[in-house]
Amino acid sequence: MTTPWRRVPADLAAAMRPRLPDTVPVIAAAVADLNPATGAKFERDVTTAVQVALDRFLDLAGTDEPALPPRIREVFVALGAAEARENHGPEVLLAALRMAARLLLRTASQSLADSRPVTVEEIIDLSDATSAFVDELAAACTEGLARQLREQAGEGDRRRRRAADLLLHGGAPAETAREAVAAIGWPGLDRVVPVLLPPDQARDAQFRFAGDGVVAERARDAVLLLCAGPRTERAELTESLSGRSAVIGPAVSWTEVPGAVRLAERAAELAGEGEAPVFVEDHFAALALRGEPGAMAALAARRLAPLAGLRLAQRDQLLVTLESWLRNWGSRTAVAAELYVHPQTVSYRLNRLRDLLGDALEDPAARFELQLALAHRPI
Repeated sequence: MTTPWRRVPADLAAAMRPRLPDTVPVIAAAVADLNPATGAKFERDVTTAVQVALDRFLDLAGTDEPALPPRIREVFVALGAAEARENHGPEVLLAALRMAARLLLRTASQSLADSRPVTVEEIIDLSDATSAFVDELAAACTEGLARQLREQAGEGDRRRRRAADLLLHGGAPAETAREAVAAIGWPGLDRVVPVLLPPDQARDAQFRFAGDGVVAERARDAVLLLCAGPRTERAELTESLSGRSAVIGPAVSWTEVPGAVRLAERAAELAGEGEAPVFVEDHFAALALRGEPGAMAALAARRLAPLAGLRLAQRDQLLVTLESWLRNWGSRTAVAAELYVHPQTVSYRLNRLRDLLGDALEDPAARFELQLALAHRPI
């Protein structure tokens, strides 16, 4: 098979080689200028690649040899891989190669024209040869870029799986867990929101939540573990997980993830199948009454969280008042008699509780949950 460079004038090498010491840095600089964010190493790599490419192109003139023998091809595979490691897309490489092709054709044409008259056919042959040769360079660079991206994707998947396994199984040393989540770009070990999903939703969930979550695939389901933040607010999760048969656990400390996943599994059994997201926090009371470990503590943490910032003595005083008020069906007189305080003191405390708990005191379901939490509160 005749190659495009077979028709390149055989005297091109003799005419152009003396110009290489000046031509190589010009082409290398033009390529580097296309991406000014690159550093000194990239510039050195480009200079080497340009030198290798020009030498090879001149060696090919008048032959039917393959464009890039393995040792030369690897230079450009490595260049593509280096670009991928710098998070540069293929468009940077392809633009650089187009620039190099134009400068190569111009230099080759000028070199021949300075040594003898050049025909139109020779210029056409030179153009065909440079285009075909640069296409081979582009193929090698693209292969290196794709190879590196596959490797990085595989390493990223491995890191995400490791982080998911550590959080899901629990018991890991804090430093180990911190390193694992740092490796996937999480800002730190804060609170985590577990989400149960059908197995066929695993890949979509990983894509949808990207750096905010990791997915552990299990035989019967998939567990999406989300780093708590704006995307884990109830409204956001309701919108993003609608129609996906999701069961959303409570936001917990990373050490409590296994327990939160178990609560999500039990809540899924209570809620049954459905398209709307199920929030475990809506089922804390039912889970607690069934004796599910951790449900009562989670219920108390949720309902009594507004009082967490108070001084201990003040908090205990308000909780005792709240418990009596709930037990006595809101009778201020009965509460005052039970606690041996003036009714106005009861009114003051109840107003304070309303400021802290808001509408919960008017919601029958919330009042029931408060009663449960208070009844199991440590003395």
